Amino acid sequence: MSADFQLKQTNNGLELVWLTGPKAIKPLSLDFRVGKAGYRAVHSSLKSESLIKALGITGKRKPRVLDATAGLARDALMVAAFGSSVDLIERHPLVRALLRDAINRGRAGTDKIADCCERMQLLDFQHVNQVPAQQYDVVYLDPMYPKSGKQRAQVKKDMQMFQQLVGADEDADELLDPALQAAKYRVVVKRPDHADFLGQREPNTQIISKKHRFDVYIKQGFEQL
Repeated sequence: MSADFQLKQTNNGLELVWLTGPKAIKPLSLDFRVGKAGYRAVHSSLKSESLIKALGITGKRKPRVLDATAGLARDALMVAAFGSSVDLIERHPLVRALLRDAINRGRAGTDKIADCCERMQLLDFQHVNQVPAQQYDVVYLDPMYPKSGKQRAQVKKDMQMFQQLVGADEDADELLDPALQAAKYRVVVKRPDHADFLGQREPNTQIISKKHRFDVYIKQGFEQL
């Protein structure tokens, strides 16, 4: 499927071009200072972000986080905005190239986005099962979910391209056990509100947002985070 896509270097960074896709869909580029993700990272509060609550981040507590399914790193940027260091794993090589380029460009400057990008590190690992045991305080999983008849609206054009490139994570159920091995305290899984539990395993607790939920798996003996 990657033969349908091509990376192009421009003056504003790398772009991903969908060679065979609809003409209305423009090339995909990542710029953490542009769009809703950057605005959200700069202006959100602890009280308003379900993800941050699920990860156990507070004003004083900044757990070390592994985002093991980084995608376009919009959630990772938010995690970094609240002061936690966050390492990223992304297995698709074209998406990895976009991320590396965006993080490097994001580090230029003296604003909050530059600080966020300094706390973000793209790993060479391509799967969470390569991570040593208890390497991170928290592991975050947001696997791509198969398209469903229950989807309420058409996804945005940039995500249409991303979904076409990456596809669904058919091995999503296999991510939970190695994530639990890599985490000291908890694993947080982002799911659509209608989706089954990952691996059919019920979480210890949940945080529900408007569009999805966060299933929280707490390691036994480490309930304090």
